[in-house]
Amino acid sequence: MVSFLILCASLSVSDGDTLRCNNQTLRLLGSGIGIDAPDLRTPKCEKERDLARLARERLNQLIDGENVRIIAEGYDRDRHLLVNLYVNGREIGRQLLDEGFAKERRSGETVEWCR
Repeated sequence: MVSFLILCASLSVSDGDTLRCNNQTLRLLGSGIGIDAPDLRTPKCEKERDLARLARERLNQLIDGENVRIIAEGYDRDRHLLVNLYVNGREIGRQLLDEGFAKERRSGETVEWCR
């Protein structure tokens, strides 16, 4: 797989694992593995909605005002770019996993946030 650098004139956070770069959807990886943060658009319960807001806020905190390096690693099944995000040498998807704002996503599995 070929990786490439992405340049964004506009970078915004959609939820805890999704960003928009120049109107293109980017999905975060965590050290090369898929991650899932709670879904803000279609939460399955109030707990997921609350966790989704916290995850989105944390991702905003991590990148706000920072020089962000974005490395694309491929595409997901919906043709969204899969990216690793770096701020000051820190891999942001991995940090979200370590802090509990995201969980590892394995192919074909659903991540449960409502338990």
